[in-house]
Amino acid sequence: MHKKEIRHPERNPSFATGAFSDAVAIDGWLYISGQAAIDFSTSAFVLGTIEEETVMTLNNIRAIAEAAGASMNDVVKCTVHLSDINDFDRYNAVYSRFFTGIRPARTTVQSVLAKGIKVEIDCVIKLPA
Repeated sequence: MHKKEIRHPERNPSFATGAFSDAVAIDGWLYISGQAAIDFSTSAFVLGTIEEETVMTLNNIRAIAEAAGASMNDVVKCTVHLSDINDFDRYNAVYSRFFTGIRPARTTVQSVLAKGIKVEIDCVIKLPA
């Protein structure tokens, strides 16, 4: 069993993050940590509307997936945390544009999120053979 760390391609290594990896690849699977609307060059959250934060969050996930050789079509499961469940319809409209064909399994819950962010998403990806 060999784990491989995958980083967001724009991550500035001089900025420390928490005690986690952006993603970990193991045995043909990629586990992406909870992502949010963050500028990886500064490690700063970029607050905006639920739509803006969802786009940036999913673009961050896409960048990490692509760094591992995968695409959004390879995502099999997402867990989504919204700071306000009343934003669900607006978030869902944006989310649905990122997935074609068979969409991933998904859990969406309301959660208390850090630093005023509106959405956090983690996912599991089956890496292409």
